[in-house]
Amino acid sequence: MGHWESAGIPDDFDGLVRLFPLPNLVLFPHVIQALHIFEPRYCEMLSEALESDHLITMALLTPGWENSYQGKPTIAKSVCIGRIISHTPTEDGRHNILLAGLRRATIIEELEVETSFRQARVELTPDYMPPAFEASIDEHRKSLLRVFRSVIPLDAANSKTFSDLLTQQLPLGILTDIIAYAVNLPLEIKHSLLSETNVQIRFETLMEHLKPSSEDVDDTLTSELDVPFPNQLTKEFPPPFSQN
Repeated sequence: MGHWESAGIPDDFDGLVRLFPLPNLVLFPHVIQALHIFEPRYCEMLSEALESDHLITMALLTPGWENSYQGKPTIAKSVCIGRIISHTPTEDGRHNILLAGLRRATIIEELEVETSFRQARVELTPDYMPPAFEASIDEHRKSLLRVFRSVIPLDAANSKTFSDLLTQQLPLGILTDIIAYAVNLPLEIKHSLLSETNVQIRFETLMEHLKPSSEDVDDTLTSELDVPFPNQLTKEFPPPFSQN
């Protein structure tokens, strides 16, 4: 287990976060996202994070963001707090980082700040497991892994990473997050899964959307982001994950 996995959210976390809004990425807890940072405001955000708690909070821009991207377009309230676990500056002043998702949170209010990047006050949102649902948790985990395996390519299903998913007996809440991140679902569905703290509802929603059809099985994996700011730097599948 890496030091960041055991560190998690700092004990003195006061709810204040740096926001990194993007139109095409929903980060989940327990996964690792590669990002390429070059906009000046986000380079400033990164510098401040590296000098303090190493935390950056990913937020999803809502439809219509194109009209005010350089300003303060609307963002969805459910966000994911991440920790920088790797930072590689480039010769041209850009940055490659790996951001590990830590916790779900809800934006309580966005703050008026002097920094070029946006900041907000958030409330952490823990998972809830209904007791009656938890009684059959092993069967639910097996069902989810079985359906997930059916929609991914054979080489991915036979990979060591998928084998780890089978053998580590991850809690169902963590497993739903890893799979929701890995598969290519519409952004609104991914964000609804991030917003949902009830593990039973998250599981049922994910199972519903994982039902494969013969024509879309090959497109189930998350593709590279198709805009010129932060994109995935690797195509490894399943993606690297961590048990926070």
